[in-house]
Amino acid sequence: MASRDYYDILGVARDASPEEIKKAYRKKALQYHPDKNPGDKAAEESFKLAAEAYSVLSDSEKRSRYDRFGSEGLGSGPRVDPSVFTDFGDIFGGGGFGDIFNELFGMGGGGRVGRSRSRGRAERGSDLLLKLEITFAEAARGIEKTIKVPRLETCARCGGRGAESEKGIQTCRTCGGSGQVRYQQGFFSVSRTCGTCGGRGRVITQPCPVCRGQGRVQTEKQLTVRIPAGVDSGTQLRLSGEGEAGPGGGPNGDLYVELHVAEHPFFKRHDADIECEWPVSYAQAALGATIRVPTLNGSETIKVPAGTQSHTTFRLRGKGLARPNGYGRGDQYVRVVVRTPQSPSRKTREALERLGEAEKDELRAVEESLFQQVKDLHP
Repeated sequence: MASRDYYDILGVARDASPEEIKKAYRKKALQYHPDKNPGDKAAEESFKLAAEAYSVLSDSEKRSRYDRFGSEGLGSGPRVDPSVFTDFGDIFGGGGFGDIFNELFGMGGGGRVGRSRSRGRAERGSDLLLKLEITFAEAARGIEKTIKVPRLETCARCGGRGAESEKGIQTCRTCGGSGQVRYQQGFFSVSRTCGTCGGRGRVITQPCPVCRGQGRVQTEKQLTVRIPAGVDSGTQLRLSGEGEAGPGGGPNGDLYVELHVAEHPFFKRHDADIECEWPVSYAQAALGATIRVPTLNGSETIKVPAGTQSHTTFRLRGKGLARPNGYGRGDQYVRVVVRTPQSPSRKTREALERLGEAEKDELRAVEESLFQQVKDLHP
């Protein structure tokens, strides 16, 4: 599902209170209700987006994940929960999702949410996001990292059913195992999540002593993640099936590892290219020289031609970072900086003074040429 700004959809601030969020959703639902906008696809889409935004922001746990990780922190499962709309009976007729929602979201009539919650069927677990910091050197060469992931896992004792045995699970008498209570109100056929079983269609009478009827337990798993060479900050690695276990023994979600690469004191990176500065003496720049500079894999020589000016940049092809997609390597750019002695020795000072005398006439000619270029500014 594409990333969306739920606060912007409802028109509230990120620190909005639950009451402000509820009020904003009510306004949007009334404005874009399909019965008020028949045949208007744009209004229908706005109606659905508002329901999705409210379903996330009205749930404190989902809102916390969204605030920290964005849409990726919510996983890939359904984001519209029918149970959070029970307070809007004046809009939907009786406080729940009616046929209009079943049609738009596929709920209660064979959609994903209806199928997963009814009759106690297993649901896919939530995806998880873990942020990992690595050094520049680790990103340059690639590395395997051991990480610890706190997550919910299927209870080993009960296998996720939540009960000590199958005898401890009974069909819900209120909804008859459907997970939904339906009734007619006006022209709406209203479907509401069963309050007795919470939409699962079953009731646990003998809870498992380990998970206490939840079917899952909180654990911390140690995993090894392989980080390819050349990754950059913001890269996400997906570990399929390493997210949280699903309710009712359902399959695990996925784990996403988001990387942050620390800066290097010498090399600066630009995607797969890197750059650095290297000092040269005045004599090397003026007369030319061969210098040796460090790279990611040892050192390389660069021929500095005579008359090189400070901050001239040289290119070393293929000496940058590996491209994670497998298409070669970037380049390394070396910018030479002419070094000016801050505290020259007596011998160096004497040599510089002789050089200064020798350059005096040449420098004076250059200065006169530059003054000629601005003489029109001085009448």
